[in-house]
Amino acid sequence: MQETQLLIDCDTGVDDSLALLYLLSKPAVNLLGIVSTAGNVPTAQVVENNLGWLELLGRTDIDVFAGSDSPLSTPLRTTEETHGPLGVGYAELPTPSRGPSTVSGAQAWSDLTRAHPGEVVGLVTGPCTNLALALRDDPGIPARLRRLVIMGGTFWHPGNTTPSSEWNVAVDPESLWEVLRAYGELDGTGTPLPIICPLDLTETLELTPDHLLRLAEAAGSRPAECLDPQDDDGRRSQAGNPVIRAVSDAVRFYFEFHRDFDLGYIAHMHDPFAAALALNPSIAQIRSFPVDVELTGALTRGATIADVHGSWNRPDTAQIAVGTDPSAFFDELVESIAGLARGRQ
Repeated sequence: MQETQLLIDCDTGVDDSLALLYLLSKPAVNLLGIVSTAGNVPTAQVVENNLGWLELLGRTDIDVFAGSDSPLSTPLRTTEETHGPLGVGYAELPTPSRGPSTVSGAQAWSDLTRAHPGEVVGLVTGPCTNLALALRDDPGIPARLRRLVIMGGTFWHPGNTTPSSEWNVAVDPESLWEVLRAYGELDGTGTPLPIICPLDLTETLELTPDHLLRLAEAAGSRPAECLDPQDDDGRRSQAGNPVIRAVSDAVRFYFEFHRDFDLGYIAHMHDPFAAALALNPSIAQIRSFPVDVELTGALTRGATIADVHGSWNRPDTAQIAVGTDPSAFFDELVESIAGLARGRQ
């Protein structure tokens, strides 16, 4: 299988963590680096989380880049109530044995796409802050990317931050606006449009306690990993496998958050699906539209809009993932992370 060169830009919370594990489980993926973006937690904590996961997995060969500490034009807001005080739920990751690269997150986008022109798959699972900053200095990045996948936005589905906005976009709407504008200016050049993976699709992907039980069994971890809605909050995993233990402790916090908002004892797998889509776009049905971001609406700031009927008379600026097979996705996610965990007994 041909090796995939991939750069991920993330604000590592619980679902970003599972996306990282999924990517690291793939022998054919060469993870060129991890850009750490402020979002779910501040940048310094995102860096610590990324380094901690790599330490746990014995992958200290992968560079971690520190990105901007704030969005392009507004103060940073974070969501520890969703992902835990440190962003990884109840998981306790090892103390990193090293620090981040001296190269900035924005510079990493430029440097790595120059080093691998036409080969890099870019994946953004947090705000687009660092990519937007990179584009200001290096507008040639889109033409050098093999493809770009962005987890963010919502089009025909309620928002999860405001009634009309999704978290990653709501944190820094200007950054996604700048990215889409950059692609709009490349109309007619043959540059592949970014693929947006929105809430419309990701909120159909519900991780359950049964998935974690299957994951632990497939990894050969004992005792059985049985998370129950009746468990006391904060109960810790007794799994013998350190990867399963960390995943379970991270996801338990996410389950509790979803339960407390009457969504059920589940967890939406926004970022792991975006990671799977980055590796294989054929897993989703995808449609192209002119897409824009509302920046000034008193009630709708951060809303993402697709011009379904061509009312704007503008070129398409993005592709939107609109459907997938959830069962097939979860089968692949469980099998992949279980394989990674088996290697860390």
